[in-house]
Amino acid sequence: MATSTTSPLLFLLAAMAVAALVTAPVSSADLPSGFAAITSKIPNPWSSFKNLTDCRFGEQQQGLGKLKRYLVHFGYLPESPAGFTDLFDADLEEAVKVYQRNFGLNVTGAMDASTVAQMMAPRCGVADVINGTSTMASSHVHGRGLFSYFPGSPTWPRSKKSLKYAVTQTSLTPFDQATLSAVFARAFARWSAATTLNFTETAASAGDADITIGFYAGDHGDGEEFDGPLGTLAHAFSPTDGRFHLDAAEAWVATGDVSTASSDVAVDLESVAVHEIGHLLGLGHSAEPEAIMYPTITSRTRKVDLASDDVVGIQSLYGGNPNFKGVTPAPASSWELDSSAAAASSRPWSALLAAVALTVGLLVALQ
Repeated sequence: MATSTTSPLLFLLAAMAVAALVTAPVSSADLPSGFAAITSKIPNPWSSFKNLTDCRFGEQQQGLGKLKRYLVHFGYLPESPAGFTDLFDADLEEAVKVYQRNFGLNVTGAMDASTVAQMMAPRCGVADVINGTSTMASSHVHGRGLFSYFPGSPTWPRSKKSLKYAVTQTSLTPFDQATLSAVFARAFARWSAATTLNFTETAASAGDADITIGFYAGDHGDGEEFDGPLGTLAHAFSPTDGRFHLDAAEAWVATGDVSTASSDVAVDLESVAVHEIGHLLGLGHSAEPEAIMYPTITSRTRKVDLASDDVVGIQSLYGGNPNFKGVTPAPASSWELDSSAAAASSRPWSALLAAVALTVGLLVALQ
């Protein structure tokens, strides 16, 4: 008799517990560990987005106009000749949803904590959405190809297997030519190892470079203005343009271990170079956090090894190097959304399973 009267009550209590666990909001402690450096007190051009946390459709709040300009820059909103207001309108809500889908976040359309943190991350200046089409794959199933190409899939001509590059603008950096040459040679070598392409440095004065590399500040004449430390780090153009520009305002680290750099805003030059070379060769951004072509990277982070996603994407364009030995798994600390992100996203389900197990245990004990 005890079983027949107690079981319904236990089931009701269990259902209530499960509902509470599933609907409970994720706390800041559950955010991916890579976000810690992003949401710290280190200022960057997008630090003020913290003030927009939990802002949503229908609200009016100072700073939303700046957010809209950010989303315009990366392709999520069209330009507005009349300028932008601080109203969270329907267009902004839809743009935020597209952004959230691209980065594998909960698609709420609101500026929740994880969305704000992701938007504050230092990143590449190449747009995620070009001419209304997202260049980031929308599927976030681990192991699937999440690489992308520029619209029209431009590449270097098949007949051109050897490309020349030149470092043409260095007056705004503290590095000598030999140091820069070593960094860029390593960065290009990572792509040539996986493909049929070869890269050779040539003198800036020779005038025969297919690819030109330079450090610039602010408005430098290409319509893609730089914005200072830890905002837009660099940008590169699709084939066969060949331009690759880096923000001279960054605290670039060209030698040594960037993770132990004295500056909290230190950025690893080789890591950014490997990413931008991917654009020079025709790759767009990837939705795979461990991929080189993922749009963001935190300060004091080194991430130079091609992931499987990068390799499949680039080999689909240029073919594979028969001597390529495969990818080296990246350490968790180099991922922008590392294994802790998966752990955070799985916590509600872990809690659900725990609640079910507890309920079953109680039922068995009372039989």
